[in-house]
Amino acid sequence: MEPMLENPVLVMVDVQKGFEEEKWGERNNLQAEKNIERLLLIWRSKHLPIIHVQHLSRDPDSSFNPGKPGVDFMEFAKPLKGEMVIQKRVNSAFIGTNLEEYLKQKSLNHVVIVGLTTPHCVSTTTRMSANLGFNTFLISDATAAFGMTGPDGIYYSPDEIHNISIATLHEEFASVLTTGELMNRLN
Repeated sequence: MEPMLENPVLVMVDVQKGFEEEKWGERNNLQAEKNIERLLLIWRSKHLPIIHVQHLSRDPDSSFNPGKPGVDFMEFAKPLKGEMVIQKRVNSAFIGTNLEEYLKQKSLNHVVIVGLTTPHCVSTTTRMSANLGFNTFLISDATAAFGMTGPDGIYYSPDEIHNISIATLHEEFASVLTTGELMNRLN
């Protein structure tokens, strides 16, 4: 039997309206937001710590540039009073923020990561969390990827991008769990 998580913190990476735009193309894990919401509601009901990470792009054309509607959190993911918001300018939620200091100060050693997108900010934040010594858990069905074309012109489907991203993190940087598996460890 797997151990239960002690005082886990839910880190919600970039659950922002900009990812709802059609320009991103094909996406996998269409249930990711529902799973993130399920976990958010559990965290709130148990009064566990929640950190909302918000990407603020310096690119004036980016959906995540401050002042554009895409920078806002998705409706279900809007922070409540008392929930921490970390604003970042790069892929990692640890760079240029007080996230590491906050986690250490509050003795939050079990970091549960969800959000968008798997190969970008979720992956980068997961890798850094592990590198900084936190027990890191990535919830595979509470994150998602979009299809991408590589430098060789080959298109990789959202499932390929997502699954390979998860595979590169599994057991090296994080314990990869599904929403259901995590919920079992919380009960």
